[in-house]
Amino acid sequence: MDAASGERGAGKGAAALWGLDKREMTGHIIVVKANVREQLLDAGLQVLHERGFNATSVQDITEAAGVPKGSFYNHFESKEDLGAEVVLRYLESSNKTQAVLRDPKLSPYARLRKYFEGLVQVAEKKEFCGGCLLGNFGAELSEQSEKIRARVSKEFSTWSAMIAKVIAEAQAEGQISKDVSASTLAAFVLNGWEGALVRARVDKSKFPLEQFVKVTFAKTLAP
Repeated sequence: MDAASGERGAGKGAAALWGLDKREMTGHIIVVKANVREQLLDAGLQVLHERGFNATSVQDITEAAGVPKGSFYNHFESKEDLGAEVVLRYLESSNKTQAVLRDPKLSPYARLRKYFEGLVQVAEKKEFCGGCLLGNFGAELSEQSEKIRARVSKEFSTWSAMIAKVIAEAQAEGQISKDVSASTLAAFVLNGWEGALVRARVDKSKFPLEQFVKVTFAKTLAP
């Protein structure tokens, strides 16, 4: 491979890494153009979470993304297709919050408690608006879109399995009772969190979330 080919290969690799549609070089100045699909997904996540699926149009999403409406259909066949992708993006966007579940410096029980206390803080910061996208889509679209319903179900299962893994670790260390399986406890706790989050939105208060944390860790996830 000659030097020019190597440079072209490196350029393509960088473009793929950063999700860029195009790189333009003039002298030593590099101009990058954002990947339209990524812009649509980011804008879609924000707008659909804030307004809901049926109250959001394709034009709302393209305007939020700052791209022409016609470009939407170059990347997604329909709003439903984008909605299904947004479900994946939502869980990925929670990686920072989920990191505490893998913190080796904390015991499994402490990780679980800190994780849910962190979720309470996130909800409070958002003034209890928006709620959980998975719960929102589940309530709004389960009878309307089989594609999105199935995706939401899968992501709930992924989330539940993530929690179950830490509960199992805590059970192995004697921090949580083994009377009920880790997977059953995780599903129950997650269902309880979703209900508490709805109540917090209705009451515009963190009290239902604090109740959830208090009872969950005093009773449901007790030794």
